[in-house]
Amino acid sequence: MSKKLYVGGLSYDTTEDSLKDAFAKSGTVESAAIITDKMSGRSRGFGFVEMSSDEEAQAAIKALDGKELDGRTLTVNEARPMSEGPQR
Repeated sequence: MSKKLYVGGLSYDTTEDSLKDAFAKSGTVESAAIITDKMSGRSRGFGFVEMSSDEEAQAAIKALDGKELDGRTLTVNEARPMSEGPQR
């Protein structure tokens, strides 16, 4: 069962590949996505990484939360499900 992680504090220089590489040290990365602004296409400074197991996800949190990537300190924790907010 894969586990999705929220990754905050990303540098504008961080790519999905470099994000995947950083998390791959803790286990198998199913996917890595950096959220971008619809208008400018620029990174919004956060993203999501999906690890292949809960154990690997916990190892990634322990290894990377509070650590530096591309000059910025990361915040890594379990992603919360999207809330049922108002429709846009």
